[in-house]
Amino acid sequence: MLENRSLGSAIYRLVLKGAVAATARPGQFVHVQVGTATDPLLRRPFSIAGIDRPKGEVTIYYRVTGRGTALLTRVRAGETLSVIGPVGKGFTVPAAGELLLVAGGIGLFPLLALLAAVDRLAVRVKVLWGGENRRFLEDVGRATLFQMGVDYAVATVDGSMGHPGLVTDLLQAALAPETAAGQQAESAPSGGQAGALVKSPEGRTAITVAACGPKGMLQAVAACCGRAGVPVEVSLEERMACGIGACLGCACLVRTAEGTPVRRRVCKDGPVFDGREVVWDETG
Repeated sequence: MLENRSLGSAIYRLVLKGAVAATARPGQFVHVQVGTATDPLLRRPFSIAGIDRPKGEVTIYYRVTGRGTALLTRVRAGETLSVIGPVGKGFTVPAAGELLLVAGGIGLFPLLALLAAVDRLAVRVKVLWGGENRRFLEDVGRATLFQMGVDYAVATVDGSMGHPGLVTDLLQAALAPETAAGQQAESAPSGGQAGALVKSPEGRTAITVAACGPKGMLQAVAACCGRAGVPVEVSLEERMACGIGACLGCACLVRTAEGTPVRRRVCKDGPVFDGREVVWDETG
């Protein structure tokens, strides 16, 4: 382990050096043993946020939410962690068109790896990011977006930065028919405004959406994209035990192209799924 430091808001940045970087793809994750003893027994899954193949490094971010992640904060640079990975199925990296990255809270981090993998000379990218408040956004990632030079807009629940409300409000604005028809929309170089994609003189190209965040947000994103006829990939979070598809502890329900409901393993078949296939309310 090369680095493990607090960013504030109980978020930590951890940089690992090892074989994972050689084959890691955006949207995949690593399964980490958080201590040197057998308690806690289960590993913790963390999405890969950064891949530096030449250096053999991957970066993850984590929020301290319990005993496992609290133990992880005690690991110091130079110590060794047991890591399984890269694991799972990641995002599709588009080669052309427009890509909207929709993030809720720390759901921004897996999308950073996708953002870095996209050829932005060929693909127009915009990040829509929602968080609790200004402090959270400043602590955990707004500087990173600045450094990456990406167009983005933010929303905060308390209205302290950007659009007062939900990130899905930004998505609806970005996909609004009037926008697609040519309404000039604002850009947000400072990250503080609710923005929408600006129509190019020749008209909009194909749009795809990739999203990561709380389940309710992902469901709303999938519904919004469904109404707009826009393809969407979502990264699901589930509690995992083995992390390699053996225990079935993270199964979710999806529908095949024929409409047949089937169980899929988030760790093995995901965590990235076609948002149109996911059955969000399994009681329905």
